[in-house]
Amino acid sequence: MRYAVANRIYVKPEYTEEFEERFRNRVGQLEQQPGFVLMDVLKPQSETTPYVIMTYWTDKQAFTEWVKSEDFKLAHQNPMSKDAFLEGGGLEQYSVIISSETASRR
Repeated sequence: MRYAVANRIYVKPEYTEEFEERFRNRVGQLEQQPGFVLMDVLKPQSETTPYVIMTYWTDKQAFTEWVKSEDFKLAHQNPMSKDAFLEGGGLEQYSVIISSETASRR
């Protein structure tokens, strides 16, 4: 059963470009992790909505192992200024019980 993690992050408008660039620069790193399936960085369409970083894993253990990994430490060693963020958001974890996609993606 797949495992999904949503990280909701409220970013101040003047920091959105830097925030997005940091994720662009990480492309290719997460894909190397055992059990990693997919990441989507969802950009909000209003300033009152958070960014949502969705990652999918083969199971909870794969996510837990990534959080303990050196790659995770490297990815989070140089965070953006706290001034870049608004209150709210946070990490949410889910077990995927139903998943659907077009036949062309299988």
